Amino acid sequence: MSDTINKTSPWVLGLTGGIGCGKTAVSNMLEQLGITIVDADIIARQVVKPKSDGLNAIASKFGQSILLSDGTLNRSALRERIFTNSADKEWLNNLLHPLIRNKIHNDLTAAKSPYVVLVAPLLFENGLDKLCNRTLLIDIPQSVQIERTASRDNVSVEQVKAIIAAQMSREDKQKKADDILNNDRALNDVNHDLLTLHKRYLHKAQMQAT
Repeated sequence: MSDTINKTSPWVLGLTGGIGCGKTAVSNMLEQLGITIVDADIIARQVVKPKSDGLNAIASKFGQSILLSDGTLNRSALRERIFTNSADKEWLNNLLHPLIRNKIHNDLTAAKSPYVVLVAPLLFENGLDKLCNRTLLIDIPQSVQIERTASRDNVSVEQVKAIIAAQMSREDKQKKADDILNNDRALNDVNHDLLTLHKRYLHKAQMQAT
């Protein structure tokens, strides 16, 4: 939390990585250790749930056709709309980014665990690392990333490559991250290194609180 750190602020670990790198598996491990997880992707869906201010504003802007029959957001229709209209995309970002950031901040502040993890695929791209005391990159080679994602999501290799190309490069993420966890290994090895990092984070959080 850079400019707002004090003894009552939670100690925040930013957890990130490219698509298919295993962020969820790692955050699940930390959750099992009693650590609160705040997931930016989940929050992004929560701020546009039915009857929310976010969804009401979107429907007012684009019309009721942007909603599905059950009142939820028609994400494919919205993506198509903003893909061809940069002004609409800017309007949507200006609406949603403050809502998402506000809920992230509230959820981080409300956490009661020794430290709290902010999971965000675009942690660095969206400047969310500024909310964190330290950052952890879950890292795998791009070839493994492509293979895992294509298999998991049943999509083409070309689609996965396009998604990767739209994000910050692996090399730039490695430069920005404070810690890097190699997830292209046996699970026992990953668990061992994660537990070591977890103990280190517990110590840092304790030092901040004293």
